[in-house]
Amino acid sequence: MLGNWIAKQVVLKIFGRLLTLTPHEGEQGALTRIARRLSNLVPALIIQAGIVAVPNLPSALISLVQAVATGFMILTVAMAISAALDFANEVYNRRPDAGSRPIKGYLQVGKIIVYFASAILIIAALIDKSPLLLLSGLGAMAAVLMLVFKDTILSLVASVQLSSNDMLRVGDWIEMPQLGADGDVVDIALHTVKVQNWDKTITTIPTHRLISESFRNWRGMYEAGGRRIKRSLTIDQNSIRFLEPSEVERLRRFSLLSDYLAGKETELAEWNQARPERTRDAVNARRITNIGTFRAYVSAYLKARGDLSDKLFLLVRQLAPSETGLPLEIYAFTASTAWADHEGTQADIFDHLIAILPEFGLRLFQQPTGLDFAAGLGQVRRAA
Repeated sequence: MLGNWIAKQVVLKIFGRLLTLTPHEGEQGALTRIARRLSNLVPALIIQAGIVAVPNLPSALISLVQAVATGFMILTVAMAISAALDFANEVYNRRPDAGSRPIKGYLQVGKIIVYFASAILIIAALIDKSPLLLLSGLGAMAAVLMLVFKDTILSLVASVQLSSNDMLRVGDWIEMPQLGADGDVVDIALHTVKVQNWDKTITTIPTHRLISESFRNWRGMYEAGGRRIKRSLTIDQNSIRFLEPSEVERLRRFSLLSDYLAGKETELAEWNQARPERTRDAVNARRITNIGTFRAYVSAYLKARGDLSDKLFLLVRQLAPSETGLPLEIYAFTASTAWADHEGTQADIFDHLIAILPEFGLRLFQQPTGLDFAAGLGQVRRAA
């Protein structure tokens, strides 16, 4: 107890004060962890060397205590080496080329070798046998162990990979459709990962399946602070046309379009004046279209809203036309990651855009309904 107190309260405090001279706090914490683990060697060495001085103890008990102390010291050194490898990784990550040439995988292999060797040495110390004797019988045992503990070994390797690569945490929203999982991770164990789906059911996923198969983790969305909106308005291509001057004047009522219309008219006037021979016929001149004006309005409308993120990507684009019309896609991110806020903002945007679409002389495309057929038949009967 005295040796442990001196090592922990005196030596480590002096060492900690010396570490305050290092410029990086990460180095201070890593070196302190290494020193704290090595300080556990002091009481173990005292017990191993001093047990023989205790009178009237059986020799078998002395041997047992020395073997346990030796095993504890081997484990302590292995943990210190593991901490030293973590420290080496922290120092290496500060290099400018660390991102393109990581060494974390190699250090993890080194940890496996260190702990495997320490396990052999600890067992050899406890049974008082040579480590070479254990290694000679390990080959025959390995085949049997791999068959019996196949799932455990796979899960163990998967757990190490998940934790070391920070692929999964409790509380993460993951999506794995092939296993029916779509919800929050509530528990991560050796063999299974429990996911509470949005309908409050629980899906249990074998840990190794998260390594062998792909899954989507939505943690990056929460860390970015925005939730994506990616939805299209399908425009009826028969309603797309050039705007007449009177229609352009009418659209000046929109304050969001004033800058766009002024700039577009200046651009087109300069282009047309530079090519007078091509502007004798309107089909050869550049003119403002209703779809382009609407696209500019949508972009300005989205930027003017306060519930969309101004730090993440925002885009209004046309997709390839198809037999169902011309898709006009909105790609933006809400300022809130809450599901209800995201759905409310998205619905409010499209409510407004669908309602204001006729102001630009545009129509949405949709499959004919019974009401459309009834209206068409009514017009035919009136004409007859």
